This record gives sequence, C-alpha cells and structure tokens, in this order.
Amino acid sequence: MARKKKDPTAPKKTRWYHNVAQAYRMAYETDKALPWWMAAAMVATIAVGLVIGLLASQVWYFLVIGVLFSTISGMAVLARRAERAAYARIEGQPGAALSALKTIRRGWTFDDEPVAIDPRTQDVVFRGVGRPGIVLVTEGPPHRANRLAEGERKRLARILPNVTITVIQVGREEGQVPLPKIASRVRKVRPPKGSPLLTKPELAQVTGRLKALGGTRPPIPKGIDPMRVRPDRKGMRGR
Repeated sequence: MARKKKDPTAPKKTRWYHNVAQAYRMAYETDKALPWWMAAAMVATIAVGLVIGLLASQVWYFLVIGVLFSTISGMAVLARRAERAAYARIEGQPGAALSALKTIRRGWTFDDEPVAIDPRTQDVVFRGVGRPGIVLVTEGPPHRANRLAEGERKRLARILPNVTITVIQVGREEGQVPLPKIASRVRKVRPPKGSPLLTKPELAQVTGRLKALGGTRPPIPKGIDPMRVRPDRKGMRGR
C-alpha cells in the first residue's frame, strides 16, 4: 500500500510541550525571575526527597521520587507565574474582567457581551448567573461604575425580586477586587443568610428571563424618561 503524502498546508498538531514552551515564553517576557523560581522549586523538592531518604535509609529510592516530583513542582510554578503574566497583560484593557470570568468552568454562566455600557467613558457591566443568584461585575472607576451597575441592579430587581443580586467592582482602587482575584471572588458569592440557593428549575427560569431582556443597554441620558417621550407629530405629518 502506498503511503499517504502529508498535506504541507495542513496545520501542525499542537503537542503538550508546545503549550508549555509557549507559556514559558509568555511568562518570561514579564517575569525575568521565572527560571530561578522554577529551579528553586525543583531543588527544594529534590532536597525534601533526599532528607526523607536519609531518614528512611532509602536514599536512592526517595531521591528518584524527588526528581520526578521536582518536575511537577516546576510546572506548578510555571503555571502560576504564567497566569499572573497573562493577567498583567490584559489588566486595564476593556473586557479584561470578562476574560477572567470565563476561566470559571462550573457554577456560573456569563454573557459574552456587557449588559450595560457608557459609550463616553467605556465603563461596562458584565452579568453572570448561578445558583447563588445574579452577579454584576463592573469595569471602571468606582464613582462611575457603581452608578452604572446600580441602574442595572434596580432593573433586574423589578423583574426578579426574589433573586439575590451581587455587585462586584474590578480594579485596584479601594473597595475593588483586583483582576487576578475576580474569579475566586465570584466563586465565593453566596446568598444572604436565610435565602437558599436557586434550584436547577429556578436557575433555568431565571436564565430564560435574562435572555428575554436582550443584550447591551446604553444608559438613558439624565432627565429623559422613555415612558413619557412624545412623538413629533409635525414631523410625522411632513411639516
């Protein structure tokens, strides 16, 4: 049987070590001490294995185990430093909060688009839903983002009065949550005492209502009530 020729235009298959090398290069760009931290973790792991081997009179056995585990500890350090470097790259950019929130794999679902945005300042509010209720995550200075989030919170409270709504601000100012910690902060969200978690049927109902609300809602200019706007009758008649 003739061998099948490889397609030169086909994309190369990505191996696990390609991902490791890419993560190392990305982290090293912003963290020049990365190789020293990895080396320190690996040497410390081997040293622990050596000490245990001396105490147990099985030096070579535990030394080999220490060498094996040193690779794992080195990869753990790389993963942590690479994650920190990734956050440092995107922090301060529009949509950075959503990128961090998307790392939450279970328990919460976040919309791909903000539910409120200020076109002038680019402050945004992202919305997530889970069994603890609804969480609104803001991007922007506290005095502006809080006002934007409060308008969204009141709107949701009218439609879903029995659902807990939590507002979290992303940033480095007082009262805000730094971007690298936003995912863990959302995971810790719980309803007030006495309020149970949403059941799966209730969660599905809440999700359905939120989808019916639609997507991004730009803020209404101050002083304008959309329920009292009157049409220009002269314009409608062509005058």
